[in-house]
Amino acid sequence: MKSLFVGVGLRPDHYSYLLEKPKIHSNWFEVITENFLYSEGNPKRILNEISKDYPVSFHGVSLNLGSYEPLDKDYLKRAKLLFDECNPYLISDHLCWTGQSENQLHNLLPLPYTNDTLDHLVARISYYQEYIGREISIENLSAYVDFEGNDFTEWDFLAELSKRSGCKILLDINNIFVNSQNYGFNPLDYLDAIPISQVSEIHLAGHTDMGEFLFDTHSTPVCSQVWKLLKYKWKESLDIPVLIEWDEDIPEFSILEEEVLKAKKIGEELL
Repeated sequence: MKSLFVGVGLRPDHYSYLLEKPKIHSNWFEVITENFLYSEGNPKRILNEISKDYPVSFHGVSLNLGSYEPLDKDYLKRAKLLFDECNPYLISDHLCWTGQSENQLHNLLPLPYTNDTLDHLVARISYYQEYIGREISIENLSAYVDFEGNDFTEWDFLAELSKRSGCKILLDINNIFVNSQNYGFNPLDYLDAIPISQVSEIHLAGHTDMGEFLFDTHSTPVCSQVWKLLKYKWKESLDIPVLIEWDEDIPEFSILEEEVLKAKKIGEELL
């Protein structure tokens, strides 16, 4: 039987538990790149210990690809050193901008889907990949504003960005569902437009219904509609790794394991 590769986002709440080397259902872990860029102490020691037993990926939140300022040289240098030391099996960041050098907003902000933006991002991603000597995966956002004058739909923009830059796509299915409900498009149109050959990873998470819109909080279990969308896209290739994200109101690790088992059940049904 094919081995399904399902993991969770590694958060400090679970460090001590995982260091006890329990028997778990998660196959791999994702860590936030910035949590380890400036640390040589206990966090790095824990990461090194866990990575002896499990594959680890690095997920960035402040590369700031969409900015028109030069990429942060110190960030690039530290990221390359970190990746060379830890040799993650996958590296990712977001299709966004995060502010300016003197005013980091610590938020993932959307971009207009225009030809100019596409040219800009292709150049930035190509430079970053050449600098670190590795392929990067780019994640689609949940966004709460849109732009007039877009030349592409979000999904066509993402597919073209991957094709032209050589990056892969980290396909966040919860973000697709959230945006589809907030903006009124069919999420299946989005999924159909993304070639599975360009997808390196799938993200799942929970969101919060705010009444007038859905908010991507990563604080709840994955909803039934998102599980259905996973099944729809994952059937194209069960080789794609799946990750459960949970970043707010973080539960005990056993709750994350329940989400992992739900994903694996879907994969087993598809086999």
